[in-house]
Amino acid sequence: MIQESQFDKKFGGSLLPGLFILIAIWIVFWADSLFLFPFYKLGVLPTDVRGLKGILLMPLVHSSENFNHIFNNSIPIFLLTTLLFYFYKDIAYRILIFSWLCTGLGVWLFAANRGAYHIGMSGVIYSLVAFLFTSGTLRKYRPLQALSLFIVFVYGSLIWGILPISPKISWEGHFMGFIVGTILGFIYRKQGPQRPKYIYEIEKELGIEPPDLEGQYWQKVREEEERAEEDSALKIIYHIKNQDKEKPSSDK
Repeated sequence: MIQESQFDKKFGGSLLPGLFILIAIWIVFWADSLFLFPFYKLGVLPTDVRGLKGILLMPLVHSSENFNHIFNNSIPIFLLTTLLFYFYKDIAYRILIFSWLCTGLGVWLFAANRGAYHIGMSGVIYSLVAFLFTSGTLRKYRPLQALSLFIVFVYGSLIWGILPISPKISWEGHFMGFIVGTILGFIYRKQGPQRPKYIYEIEKELGIEPPDLEGQYWQKVREEEERAEEDSALKIIYHIKNQDKEKPSSDK
């Protein structure tokens, strides 16, 4: 098997993007508690031009009236971002950016049934959960499959969040994030870390046919058995003698 490290060798580097996001959302939360500016209007207002800016800013804004909102999002976004950048270092930025923007765009396009602003990091969290699970399942690579099982174990209950359970929760953001993450898992299934290939798989791709050692061995065994049978066989030789002389006749 040909194997080399496809993951980030320096785990500390994988912590930085999540740490940066944490600092950003807490600064915005702190500013929202200090100033009179309505920060919630930086969120997505579906199908309204005023809400377009929320596609970029929605994940940074959390309700200043509900501390649990930002607290419950802080640990998941840090953990999921760290896992993303550790296991998918080559495509991590693309996955994060698409999760961020496409989730907001989906909310802006399809959540028009409620005339309210959508804020929070939840949509991005759902997208990362869906991507890590889908990607790890499709790649058939044990470390990533283990990651998928971990995601299911820790965040499997999030699936209920895509249903309209509470009018105060943006289930549309959760649903769009889940859809975006799943699609990204399929689109990028052949990019990033892949299952290491065995030697015979590489030779097959290169058109190199490995010698059939087993077939050669059994062919040699059969030939030796045939020779042994020929040497030990009892040979019977028949001699045919023609009788060309006639019997003498007697006179009566």
